[in-house]
Amino acid sequence: MIDGRRLRSELDVLKQALGRRGVDASELDKAAALDERWRLLTSRQEATRAQIKARSREVGEARKRGDTAAAETQAAESRRLGEEEKALAAEAEGASSELRDVLLRIPNLPSPDAPDGLTEHDNVIVRVEGYDAGAYGPHQRVPHWEVGAQLGILDLPAGAKLSGSMFPLYRDAGAALVRALCQLALDRNADAFEEIRPPQLVRTETMVSTGHLPKFEDDAYHIERDDLWAVPTAEVPLTSLARDEILDEANLPWRLMAHTSCFRREAGSAGRDTRGLLRVHEFDKVEILAYATPEQAQAVHEDLLARAVGSLRALGLAYRVLDLCAGDLGGSSARTFDLEVYAPGCDLWLEASSVSWFSDYQARRANVRYRPAAGGPPAFVHTLNGSALAVPRVWAALVETYRQPDGSVALPSALHPYMRGLTRIA
Repeated sequence: MIDGRRLRSELDVLKQALGRRGVDASELDKAAALDERWRLLTSRQEATRAQIKARSREVGEARKRGDTAAAETQAAESRRLGEEEKALAAEAEGASSELRDVLLRIPNLPSPDAPDGLTEHDNVIVRVEGYDAGAYGPHQRVPHWEVGAQLGILDLPAGAKLSGSMFPLYRDAGAALVRALCQLALDRNADAFEEIRPPQLVRTETMVSTGHLPKFEDDAYHIERDDLWAVPTAEVPLTSLARDEILDEANLPWRLMAHTSCFRREAGSAGRDTRGLLRVHEFDKVEILAYATPEQAQAVHEDLLARAVGSLRALGLAYRVLDLCAGDLGGSSARTFDLEVYAPGCDLWLEASSVSWFSDYQARRANVRYRPAAGGPPAFVHTLNGSALAVPRVWAALVETYRQPDGSVALPSALHPYMRGLTRIA
């Protein structure tokens, strides 16, 4: 969440920054009013507590003097003030809780470096690599759901029978390809990232820490009986790994990676293309994430982006890098670069990774701080993450790109060590 103290001194600055996102400033005004009310109630509570202490001293002094009547009068006033203090404490707690709820729903401030704009059409294409529209043959212009069915490696009807639509089932070499892609991504980042295998069901506060709750509640799978949530991305448990902790600056940046299944309802996908693997409820992904100091954050962001790009290059896929405009940023992000792969069979650019810098927005929600090496009070870390490789769309682009005239799929050499000797799917 944003720093609540800035509501008092920089309200206009906050409004201007969120205005770049197209966000209504009324929520900031509401938060500022609640903050003012909370401070007023807290001040009155402290003043009342001071009066109670003064009455307690007067009761003791009166009893020493033997003035029982005065002691009883002061004791009665102390009890009355005690009830008033309890009421003020309850009001202050209510205002604080309401303020936190409002702040949890306010998105992060976009980085000054994020391009201006309100929709995906305003995103800036930084570069395109490996793409030549005229270089794809007719055999590559077949969508992956047809290729997968022809080769027996993608069985969408079976997935639908087991779990419903948008739950894909991979078979034989198709399943091996899922595993191979994830292992490739893990191996490529093992030089600097600690591998974690986190639980894939998490508590509510774990989802709140990243900003997935309360905003994206409709897109998440909730197990109400246990009040647990299926992770929409490994970002969720990895961000909370250091929740409520104070890290040493000497250990930063701290880099983590995890391969998990990810679960998303895709509640907002009505009217969007949901064929094949373009939009699914469950998928595998390798996430890379880092805690960093503010000074380290930019270099870490560049490194995460380079690593995500490196996986696509290793697979020989055409891709492009987009610098997301302020209005198209995710709610928690201050700056995001999207990587899109080109799928010739669908003739679409498919988002394969979002590499994001969240400033201290998530760290404030998760209460993750670090102890500066130069001394001084603990400060909030910056969090950053990205998809080292998300399977469905990369899988789709790969089988379309590498489809051969005879209908087989030649596998890029980077995957050969992970495919049990298979170099072609036929």
